[in-house]
Amino acid sequence: MLTALARGLRGNQWFSLIDKVYADKTLELAWAKVESNAGGGGVDNMTVTRFAKDCPRGLLDLKEQLRTASYQPQPVKRVWIPKPGTNEQRPLGVPTVRDRIVQTALRLVIEPIFEHHFAEHSYGFRPGRGCKDALRRVQTLLDEGHTWIVDADLKGYFDTIPKDRLMSRVEERIADSRVLTLIRSYLDQGVMDELTLHEPTDRGTPQGAVISPLLANIYLDPLDHLLAESGVEMVRYADDFVLLCRSEAAAQAALARVQTWVGENGLTLHPVKTRLVDATQSGGFDFLGYHFERGYRWPRRKSLDRLKDKVRQLTPRACGVSLETTIARLNETLQGWFGYFQHSHRTTFSNVDGYVRGRLRSILRKRVGKRGRGRGTDHHTWRNHYFTELGLFSLSQAHASACRSSC
Repeated sequence: MLTALARGLRGNQWFSLIDKVYADKTLELAWAKVESNAGGGGVDNMTVTRFAKDCPRGLLDLKEQLRTASYQPQPVKRVWIPKPGTNEQRPLGVPTVRDRIVQTALRLVIEPIFEHHFAEHSYGFRPGRGCKDALRRVQTLLDEGHTWIVDADLKGYFDTIPKDRLMSRVEERIADSRVLTLIRSYLDQGVMDELTLHEPTDRGTPQGAVISPLLANIYLDPLDHLLAESGVEMVRYADDFVLLCRSEAAAQAALARVQTWVGENGLTLHPVKTRLVDATQSGGFDFLGYHFERGYRWPRRKSLDRLKDKVRQLTPRACGVSLETTIARLNETLQGWFGYFQHSHRTTFSNVDGYVRGRLRSILRKRVGKRGRGRGTDHHTWRNHYFTELGLFSLSQAHASACRSSC
């Protein structure tokens, strides 16, 4: 994409981008991504399935609206989803399908421009990077002695980004007024909550928007480079980041730099969640689902609770399907969870295995007319190998096998 865009570069800014956004190939690729991600309909109730029935005409209409500058995004539909690990709910914005297509096309065009300059230690929502890369970097730095941690938390980051300052950073690279107007139109989208339209404010990026993670990375990029130039080791995934230092004094100095920058750029560090941690001592810190402490790591409590909640959903005692079917469903969840948390301390897996088998024993206990959860003699009636023979995925065995392979 950078090669294709090169004709539009003058100095350090990019011109002539809008025609790349509404190019047939760009819109077709954007639609393919939106279709593969599925998701619900927005305020217009147009679903991905309905759009697919007349996709060529729909894309042609979008192309013409973008070409003639008549395209206007619709309000974002607000839905409430459970907040993991709590009884609370958090808002999620659902743009319309057509808006998701245009945002994806826009991101495909402008992302390479900014990606080329992003800092090495930024991992969130970037091509070819992910959580596992960030976790590997954290572990490497800990192993090298960077054990004083600034565990930072930006309070309400996506909701508090100053829009005007964000647009100024976008304008440092992009000079196409049509593209800038398009980006601004997404920042100024209203939010529809049931029948109430909430007008936009001067802060925040739309939650759930395809373009929001890129814009969030653009706004924090100067902080990334500031810390890198200061020699501070940082690992950032979107608004979640840690600073890893060799001494308490270095960690305090790094935190002071962050506090100054954050204050000057209209953001706020969470006063309780932001703290200094000695990772060699009891207490440790959480990052991207893991807990790091005294040279080890394991799933943080919320990650374990989330897994147990899912296992409970799949193993009701009055289960109306065969045990083999239940185990097949459990295996999908357990294998996916192990794929992410396989580098945890070994005791993690035996504990989870025991919990899963206990849930299955409770089902079997119910089926023979007994009450309560599996306990006591049930361990002799239905031994561990009984579930192994039925094909239950064992986290402990998978971990042992992974360790042998690495050796």
